[in-house]
Amino acid sequence: MPTRTAAQRREEAAREYDAFLASCPARQLLDRISDKWVTLILTALADGPQRYSDLSRRIAGVSQKMLTQTLRSLERDGLLTRSVTPSVPVRVDYELTPLGTTLMPLIASIKAWAESHMTEVAAARAQYDDVSATA
Repeated sequence: MPTRTAAQRREEAAREYDAFLASCPARQLLDRISDKWVTLILTALADGPQRYSDLSRRIAGVSQKMLTQTLRSLERDGLLTRSVTPSVPVRVDYELTPLGTTLMPLIASIKAWAESHMTEVAAARAQYDDVSATA
């Protein structure tokens, strides 16, 4: 096995997490956190722990299957925790982890940008559609 310099090892490690590469784990994570349900769930949990039913009511349009799958994937990624309290019925709460909390300023900024620029985006879409319809 050839000997590599420290600089070569650092370069190799940097290539390992290049999201432009299809096989990069960071690309998979980027795909996960850019999902609309992930964004909405994490934003909802930024207000504090919530039960499954609270999340389901708060996030309009999410199916039970999608909510369950997304919560499981976020738990697997270490972005939220699931706490079960034995009672009748069983109480299940979801809460951001410290890692999930570090992601919130970015997600909150993207959400705020989308909400504050929607009028401009809608106008651009309408203009594009008008031009496309006449072409």
